[in-house]
Amino acid sequence: MTDPIADMLTRIRNAINAKHAKVDVPASNLKTEIARILKDEGYIADYKVSGEGVRKSLRIRLKYGTKGESVISNLSRISKPGRRVYVGRDDIRLVLGGLGLSIISTSKGLMSGQQARKQNMGGEHVCNIY
Repeated sequence: MTDPIADMLTRIRNAINAKHAKVDVPASNLKTEIARILKDEGYIADYKVSGEGVRKSLRIRLKYGTKGESVISNLSRISKPGRRVYVGRDDIRLVLGGLGLSIISTSKGLMSGQQARKQNMGGEHVCNIY
């Protein structure tokens, strides 16, 4: 697998389309941080890392509205292994007029685009979620 982040986003997208309550993804520190940001911003209900060593797994519980509609309507990978996309602190754009979320990988770790703007930091634009 050449892009584990895109694989994670695709697994979440497929689980939402199939109306699953949870999805399991092979765990890594980067994926765990993305799940933490998604939970903090209210896009997923919860996440949990289980297992040991190479067999670590990240279980993500998805969040749905009262009528069964998903909280997440779109997940898109921006920076890919073949084409990295970097943004400066002044170039971080709002996603969907501020209703969405961008995830930026900065020198101080992963953070939302809004947090990166507040801390005057740029970095690699990992993905957009809305």
